[in-house]
Amino acid sequence: MQVSDFNYELPEELIAQEPLSERNASRMLVVSRERNAFRDDDFRNFHRYLRAGDCLVLNNTRVVPARLHGRRNTSEGAEVEVLLVRALNRDQTEWRALVKPGKRVRTGDRILFDEQSSAEVLSQGEFGKRTLRFLAGRPVSELLERLGETPLPPYIHRPPQTNDRERYQTVFAGERGSVAAPTAGLHFTTGMLDRCREAGAEIAYVTLHVGLGTFAPLRVTDVANIRLHDEYFAIDEANADLMSHAKRLFCVGTTSVRSVETALLRGGLQKMSGETNLFIHPGFPFRGTGAMLTNFHLPQSSLLMLVCAFAGRDLALAAYRHAVAERYRFFSYGDCMLIE
Repeated sequence: MQVSDFNYELPEELIAQEPLSERNASRMLVVSRERNAFRDDDFRNFHRYLRAGDCLVLNNTRVVPARLHGRRNTSEGAEVEVLLVRALNRDQTEWRALVKPGKRVRTGDRILFDEQSSAEVLSQGEFGKRTLRFLAGRPVSELLERLGETPLPPYIHRPPQTNDRERYQTVFAGERGSVAAPTAGLHFTTGMLDRCREAGAEIAYVTLHVGLGTFAPLRVTDVANIRLHDEYFAIDEANADLMSHAKRLFCVGTTSVRSVETALLRGGLQKMSGETNLFIHPGFPFRGTGAMLTNFHLPQSSLLMLVCAFAGRDLALAAYRHAVAERYRFFSYGDCMLIE
């Protein structure tokens, strides 16, 4: 398989630049694998697709304001944008980061964020990857809350606004650590979660901190050569127990799918934590996921390949073409797809 086998044409104007005024107001394309068909619906009807005995699996990661702006070496130096991707030590003084423009920032340089806070570049890699050591006298988390911006994806062509801190976050976000939202979860309100419970579904939480892979484009042409970056995930005992007793696991988002399938590959739904770089593409034998809700993903991306693995490539791409024709809203702040 080639990466180009997972392409579709998307007009630029269909990429959602703003969230809807109401979280649950999105459209929802419902894809039936059994009938090899799809139909239009609204997310407000999501609970009607749940069955008694289902377990809805949600990723409770919380997005941190991980984008910083600084200057190279002096307060008058070149402007530098830093996206903190992952802490590398316990006290969170060293971080893996993406720096723009990468060509200007070299090992040994210093990035100044304000009079009190700076970071030294410890090492450099390809495509803007850098390792930073913070020299601030206060925790980096305080620096991010004070100076950090919501790390909106690059296809949203506007600066982050105040309301993005709340809207680019699920209502059930709890565990800090992501640089991107688990976007399928953005549609849920507390009221919708209540309706899901009333429909007979349990709700379980996993944690997967979305990292560098979300921002790194695929740079190979052969699917067999794709290697994803490691991302931290965790499942606690109570939520593992809920999932293991469910009649069907209904995963919300690709991150929930990858967490569930990673656990099942490593011995079953039980308490565990660690790293996953699980790449799901057509031919993958799903062991637990019975249904999923997901947003629409970029062409030729690993996330679209996961959707094609679950729904079938031909059906998934036909559904995407329908969504384009019907002018659905795409990507993080866009509409959603239910696959059953």
